[in-house]
Parts: sequence; structure tokens; C-alpha cells
Amino acid sequence: MKYLSILIYISFLNVQLFCMDFITLGTGEINGTYYPTGNYLCKFINQIKKETNIRCSVESTGGSVHNINAIRDGKFNFAISQSDTIYQAINGINTFDKKPIKKLRSVMGLYSELFTLVTRKDVFIRNIEDIKGKRINLGSTKSGSEFSTLELFKEYGINRSDLLIASSLQVEDTEDAFIDNKIDGFFFMVGHPANNIKNPAKALDIFIVPIQDKIIDNFIQKYPYFSKAIIPAFLYKGVNKPIPTFSVKAVLLTSEDTSDILVYTFVKTILDNFEEFKTLHPSYKYITKKSLVEGLSAPLHKASKKYFKEIGLL
Repeated sequence: MKYLSILIYISFLNVQLFCMDFITLGTGEINGTYYPTGNYLCKFINQIKKETNIRCSVESTGGSVHNINAIRDGKFNFAISQSDTIYQAINGINTFDKKPIKKLRSVMGLYSELFTLVTRKDVFIRNIEDIKGKRINLGSTKSGSEFSTLELFKEYGINRSDLLIASSLQVEDTEDAFIDNKIDGFFFMVGHPANNIKNPAKALDIFIVPIQDKIIDNFIQKYPYFSKAIIPAFLYKGVNKPIPTFSVKAVLLTSEDTSDILVYTFVKTILDNFEEFKTLHPSYKYITKKSLVEGLSAPLHKASKKYFKEIGLL
């Protein structure tokens, strides 16, 4: 009788395991904002896994471009990416030239990411064009930061060869290189405040370059996924006034092939815990329920659309 009970229990566990649905969520580098955001999202999904049989896990990645390709290839069923990179992918332009990924679907918008150029104060970089002849990190390889930086370079007629060093370091390596005086500055598309800016600001005098002129105005008008933005004052030591720049939306992304149950459960769970979610990172402070469906460059997944209609946001 004892062994029969054990066999029944093992069979029950096998059925539970067989029925379990798995969410693999692609994020970004550990020192960025995507990675903790993914962990926070998964936290709420895993709190109810006994009821839903859905388990959520996070993978650290190189960022937006990597995540979109992983969604396309079926390696992830959810990921976070910049709205501008999603736009390029779904329309098959630039990095995704003539290879559109039409199955991309938005689950929900998240927070605004602000284009940021952080420099050593003593190198006197006061505008974009001052980076010529300097040592600058453009963003980690295949990240949204690198992608946006290179797009902006085209508008200014700047080439990599115009820089003394044009690196594509990972986020953690960028912070170390900056503090160790191996680079003069770095570009980063990020939700603020960000630790990889906070930490250098404690070690040396930094300057955040205003991104504001006629070229930027034309750039924003040219691409619908960009909008003007302000990096607030006093987020970082020595940065005591607001800094004008532009922003994109960080978006939770999936494929149209992802099951309705997974997507609907994901959206409903986050909305059920929305006020708590907003307290988990300063970047989420200005998120509203309405902003979750704004600034999206891929169509909403049908299950997301269903839920947002049910709660009156669509």
C-alpha cells in the first residue's frame, strides 16, 4: 500500500509537470533595467503558478535586437525590446533589411527609455558632434542603445571612424571602463535612474549631454516611435538640472503564435498587481494603465487586446 501511494504521487507530479506551461522571458544585461523588470514581471506570474500551472523564468541577453531574433526563432516566447527596434523589425528595414518579422506582437507597453549620453565632465563634450576624436561606447552589440546611436549618427553624418575609439562594450564593462578612464563617454537608452550611471557619478564628475537641436527635432518628426523627453534633475550626483533628450517605449513583446491563455494570464496578472509593480523601480513611476497601450509599434496580441477591452482601455 505504501509503494502504491508513492507511485500515485509520482504519477500526479508527472501530470502536473506535463501540464505546466513555461514562459521564457528575454531581458537585457544584468546591470540594465530590462533584467530587473523581467524578474519583477515573472515574480507576479510565479506567485500564482499553482493555480495557473504557468511558470516564468528570465534570461539575461544582449538586449532588443537579440530578443526580437529570439522571439522569431522560438527561443523565447516573451521578451522586452525598444519600440523603435520593433518598428524596424516588423517593417524589415535597417538591421532587419528585407527580412520583416511580421509575427511580432505587443503584449503591453512598459516604461519610457531615454536616450542618454554620459561623459566625463573634464573632456568637455557638450553636444553630439563634440564626440568626434573621443573614446565613446556606442552601446552593447545588438542592443537597442547601439541601434539608436547608429541611427542618430546618420542624421549628423558621424561615422565610427570619426571617433578615437568606438566600442560596443557590455553594460557592466562600460561602467568599469568609464570609471577607469578607458572611455570618455557612453550612449545608453535606459529608464532612469540607472545604476550604471549612479555608480560612476559617485566615483568621478560626470556630465549628461543635452540632446537638443534642429537635427534632433527633425529626427523625432521623421520617426513616429520617438518623442521628446526630459531626464529629471538630481537623479545623479552633480547633475542638478533637467536634461532634454528623446525617448522610446520599452515594450513587452511576443509572437502571434503564443497561446491566448499565456498572454491573457500574463496581462491580467500584471494589471491585478499594477500598483505594487509601479513601486518596484523608479522608472515605473509615470506608468499609467492607459500608457500600457500607447507607443506600441507592433499590433497588440489578440489576447492582450481582449483583456484591455474588458477593462475599458480599448
